[in-house]
Order: sequence, then structure tokens, then C-alpha cells
Amino acid sequence: MGPETLAERIVWRALIWTWPFYALGALYVVGPVLAWILAGLAAFALYFDDALRTELRPTGPIPALVWLWILGMAVMLFALWVGHLDWGLGVKKTIKSSIGWAKGWALLALFILAGSVLPIRREVLIRAQGYVALCTLILAPLLLAAPYIGLPERIFTSPLKAVGGPGPEYFTLYLFTFDPASWTPRWQFYAPWSPFAALLGVLTVLFALEERHRGWLAVGVAAGVLMILASKSRMGLVGLVACTLGPRLIALIVHSWAWAAVSALASAFAIWGNMVIHAAQAGVEGFKSARADSTRVRETLQRIAYERWQNDAFWFGHGTVRPGAHLVEYMPIGSHHTWYGLLFVKGLVGFFAFLVPFVATLVFTMFDAARHPRGRLPMGICMTLLLLSFGENIEIEAYLLWPALLILGIHIREVELAKTGPSVR
Repeated sequence: MGPETLAERIVWRALIWTWPFYALGALYVVGPVLAWILAGLAAFALYFDDALRTELRPTGPIPALVWLWILGMAVMLFALWVGHLDWGLGVKKTIKSSIGWAKGWALLALFILAGSVLPIRREVLIRAQGYVALCTLILAPLLLAAPYIGLPERIFTSPLKAVGGPGPEYFTLYLFTFDPASWTPRWQFYAPWSPFAALLGVLTVLFALEERHRGWLAVGVAAGVLMILASKSRMGLVGLVACTLGPRLIALIVHSWAWAAVSALASAFAIWGNMVIHAAQAGVEGFKSARADSTRVRETLQRIAYERWQNDAFWFGHGTVRPGAHLVEYMPIGSHHTWYGLLFVKGLVGFFAFLVPFVATLVFTMFDAARHPRGRLPMGICMTLLLLSFGENIEIEAYLLWPALLILGIHIREVELAKTGPSVR
């Protein structure tokens, strides 16, 4: 299972070199560069089309759902400019934020565009993700033993940080970190922090479950579960269950016996509903209390962001995140939550610029997963992104989410080709 076309060779090498790139502190640079290269290649292929040799030709025109992503991310940039203009942030900061958009929000549309147009097979991405998982398992003994044999948390920070980014942690090589609440070690692997590593572990498991080779399947599942457990993230544990089972269970809705089972469950819930609700509430409280300090900071950040959005900048937001006080441990207002962050930074316009294409893609994958196995991985990816959006800012993590975004584009293309039939080339 190797790459055959130019586009496949590019994404194959970029993905299997994940750990070496991380060792050089280069992952944050590689993601945006790859996105714009692939988007440029897609535009080149669409423009010249039949004049190109077969492996360079596009698989078809840009699907409508992909145009929705392109439009949404363009509106996001417009909201950014208006927000900067409203708050008088100046030309220098506007240019800097626009570059940030090109390295963040723009990547969502660019990778989905590339996946929908370029001749890239999902099997190539799935196998390449298996190589990343194998590297993770090979390095795991060193990483897990590091805090107990006296190795430092941080090895070095790459000089590539000069290109600019959200923070130095995006260019730093870590072996592990200490949880400030309990002073116990947590591992983040090739992510900038542990909770994000857990969701990358969920994606690793989702990719592995689509692998046809049982050996690579086992490697991927083992690496993904290790990332989730070692990161000690509650969100990762939820994702491991929900995002793997959800796409497989939704296919049951097409069977009549499944509706009978749902009816039986509904009848049982009418009798035992109060007990179930109280048990669920107790579980939620226990979930929050597992990391009470983290929960408190996140909830406070969300409340402040929501109130300041309503009172200060309803339509186009504040243009950028703002420094937080001691109450939120100096975390920036507008961080740690995609939806509250969008409202605070880009207002209602930016909020819907992401909500509309994301919900459309989620519904699209759900309908296809209910009818065809090809929809399971894309639906699991959308569920993971949804879960991630409630604890992280998706845009600053798109540089590591690019294989999943490519799969979403590939899936849109597969469904379109199934409707119309492959183009005659």
C-alpha cells in the first residue's frame, strides 16, 4: 500500500515523517506549507485538467459542500478584518492576524479541497497513519520511562519559532510534562499539550479500524489507546467510546429491529428514567471533579468570553484573543473553546462561518454512514472534531488534523463519484 500519484507521494512523506518533524520542532511549519502546496496543486490541476498526464488530473470538479467550506473560511477572514477595524488594532496586527488565519482557519478549507479534487486514496492515508502509530509504540518506552529515570521534560525549542505561532510549545520537543494540579507526569507525544494528544489518539484508533491488515490494525489501536491513557485526558476517554461506536451504531437505524429495540428502551426509560438521569448527573459531576481546577478555569473563560461578546462586539467580535486575569490563570479570553472563542474573537458572523459548513459536513457523513461503510471514518472524524471543539481551539490545531481533513474531502469526492460515476479521463 504505497503512493502512486504525485499528491499521494507528498502526503505520504509528510505523514510518515511526523515524528522526525516533531523532533526538529517543525510540525507547525509543515502543516500550513503542506496545505497551501496541495491547494496550489489542486488549482493547477483544475485549471489545466486534460492537458496534464493522468496522475496529475483532478478527479472531478469542486463539490458544492467543499465550496461551502471555502466560502465559510473566506467569511472568517472578512470577520477578522472588520473586527480589527472596529477595535482600531492597526495595520501591523491585522496583517499578523491574517497570516494567522492562513495558518489556521484557512487550512480547514484547503485540506478538504485538496482531498476532494486530487487523486489521493484514503487507503494511503490510513497506512501512513499506521507508520506514525508504529513510531509512537517504538518511542513509548523511552517517553514513559523519562520522568522516572531523571530525563528532563523539555529537550529544546526549535529556532523555527521565529516564523511565529500561538506559543513556544508548538516548536518545543517534550518527553513529558508535569500536571500542575497533581504534579504527576502526563505525556503529549507529538502534540503541543496532553488533551490534544488524547484526541489525536482517538483519530489514530479511527484510522486503524479502517485498516485491512490485522497487524497494522493492532498497531494503530494500541498506539491510539496508549496516547489516550498516557495523556490522562477525560475528553479522550469519552472520544474513544463515542467516536468509535457512534458511526457503527448509526447504521442500525436502517433496520426495523433496531427501531423495535429503541421503542423497548423508551418504554423502560419511562419507568426507570429518574434513576438514569440521577446516575448521569452524578457521572457528569464526577467527570468534572476529576480535574476540578481545569474545569473551573475553562468554565470561567467561557463565561467571560460569552458576556464580553454580548456586551462589546456582537457581530464581528474583538478581532483577537485578549489577556486573561489571575482568575483564569492568565489564560487568554477566547481560548480553550472553539465556539465561545469564535463568538469572542469573530462574533456571530465568524461563529456561523464555521458552524454552517461543519454541521453540513456532519449531517452529510451521518447519512452516508447509515447507508455505507465508507461513511464510518468521516463520521468518526466529525464527531472527534466536535468533541475537540468544546475543549480546544480547532483552528490552531489544524496543522496536526490535516490527515483527518483530507479524509473528509476524499469522502465527499467518493460520494459524488458514486452518484455520477467516475469521469472518463
